[in-house]
Amino acid sequence: MENPLYAKIFKWVSWAIILVSVVLAAWAFTQFGGSGEGAAVETLLYLAYAMIILALVAVLCIGLYISAKTDPKSLVRIGIGLGAAVILALVAYFMASGAPAIGFTGATPPSASELKLTDTILNLTYILAVAAVVAIIVGEVFSSIRNKKA
Repeated sequence: MENPLYAKIFKWVSWAIILVSVVLAAWAFTQFGGSGEGAAVETLLYLAYAMIILALVAVLCIGLYISAKTDPKSLVRIGIGLGAAVILALVAYFMASGAPAIGFTGATPPSASELKLTDTILNLTYILAVAAVVAIIVGEVFSSIRNKKA
């Protein structure tokens, strides 16, 4: 059964994120739309980053609040999941080489920290893609084993 307080908070946070997105997108297009220098794209990318961070923070805060209120023992599972995510991100960061971009033809080359961050995100994407495929295969194997026993 779904918690009505959680549903109400989730609805309001969703509307707030949508409203902020629309306002900032309209502002970016009116400010930078005709410049042709890519400023609007850069602004919208920063908007996307901000929205992702805002959504993650909202989900974590609301999830922690609801979990603490309804089942305090579930906070341990949330903490373990959060710790695993941080460890996974650190592993991806330490695996990142930050090597210069080969064949780069842009005006200003990316900095070493941008290259390291890009490599980290790529490594994290690869790790999560492999984990998703493994989870699908393992899930299907366990499902077929359970169905044979029944």
